[in-house]
Amino acid sequence: AMRLDIEIAKYPGFELQTSTQRYYPSAALSLSHILGYTGKITRSEYEALRDKEYRSIDSIGKTGVEKNAESFLRGTTGKQISEVNASGHELSVISKTDPISGSNVLLSIDLEFQKWIEFRLGEILKKVSAQKGTVIAIDPQTGLVHALVSIPSFDNNLFASGISQTSYDALATDPTQPLFFRAIAGNYPSGSILKPFIAYAALSERIIEEHTSFLSVGGIRVGDWFFPDWKSEGHGITDVRKAIAESVNTFFYIIGGGFNRVTGLGVDRIVHYAQMFGFGSKTGIDVPGESTGFLPTKEWKLEAKNERWYVGDTYHLAIGQGDFLTTPIKMAVGTAIIANGGFSISPHVIQSVDGPGSTQPSTDKRVQIPNLDKNAMRIVREGMRQSVISGNSRRLLNLPVVVAGKTGTAQSGLNRPTHSWFTGFAPYDFPTLQLTILIEEGGESTAAAVPLSYEIFEWWFKHRK
Repeated sequence: AMRLDIEIAKYPGFELQTSTQRYYPSAALSLSHILGYTGKITRSEYEALRDKEYRSIDSIGKTGVEKNAESFLRGTTGKQISEVNASGHELSVISKTDPISGSNVLLSIDLEFQKWIEFRLGEILKKVSAQKGTVIAIDPQTGLVHALVSIPSFDNNLFASGISQTSYDALATDPTQPLFFRAIAGNYPSGSILKPFIAYAALSERIIEEHTSFLSVGGIRVGDWFFPDWKSEGHGITDVRKAIAESVNTFFYIIGGGFNRVTGLGVDRIVHYAQMFGFGSKTGIDVPGESTGFLPTKEWKLEAKNERWYVGDTYHLAIGQGDFLTTPIKMAVGTAIIANGGFSISPHVIQSVDGPGSTQPSTDKRVQIPNLDKNAMRIVREGMRQSVISGNSRRLLNLPVVVAGKTGTAQSGLNRPTHSWFTGFAPYDFPTLQLTILIEEGGESTAAAVPLSYEIFEWWFKHRK
């Protein structure tokens, strides 16, 4: 290239051009889902963007932050009009406009934290003989995302340099789906981590009061159908705090679908309150590809399955099973509402944009949920704290910070191992870290998600005081 630059005047019709190519540090492969990658502009992209002075030889953000922050990162192309002779040699410069560099985009991702979580998640996956998992760590007050880990992942440098067909086919056909950003796009049954939201709805609707109790003897029977507790001998007398702490199915069957003289919420009210916490819709995270999850309704079941809605469907919905699906990021944001006392947040990884003419992204979207029942919110938070004191999350009691949380073990279907969930926050009085963990087919939450949550909380509050 240097030789050509010196002798190019001898070769009419040739010129030497320089270009740039992205290089992504490979310290944490899980960053690939967040950052995304750039690639050559396609014909359809060029046709849509040519009015914005894109050229047919340009590169453009294809996925991740590269795509969402394209307008910030791109900058302005320079221009030069020259007078040339018949051989194409430049005689003089008529006009010239210098290029303007793109802006610097600062992410909220804590790189050391992200790398450490990726490593520890990988170790837990090996321990429980699982292959897929995700961890989300956000500030429940602001929505800033400190870590967003999804395993397995891929090396985005392969795409930035122009991936071969063989390499792409290997990624696309891998049964573990490394290209799939499960943290924001995966739809999963939530299992018991939905129960705090059901408890809030029942308290808010006066289905129960804080000391209302039911007897758990191992499940309830309706006609020929039996709906079990996870503890076959039952949990005994149970109020709402104990129901959250020990994940007592019977309690949620009753407040969800009703039983004997108790009129439950019913599917319509459950759906209403689930939507209040944002389920069934996108969080608006500033990374493309987010899914909405799924909220089943009577109308949907009749249309999709040609079946009416049964009380058993409501029982399943009340414990986070059946047809209900959520994304891990949606569960993180829903839990953040409980953590911060009733404010919805918009999760974001773009913290700031610094550059000539740049416009700061809007990140202040903290809004109180409508008609907030502060008493119901207080009781639910206390139930999640009791889960750590005496319930299924009590392994976290030895942490040097006060934690509240909820475990979940969700059936994945097809006789596969259950999904292992944990969602929680700390410090309890004014949370600054909200953590949601999903180990796909990881078995019991106490064997996978909870031990990992202990390590993550411990690391964060030791290294990020």
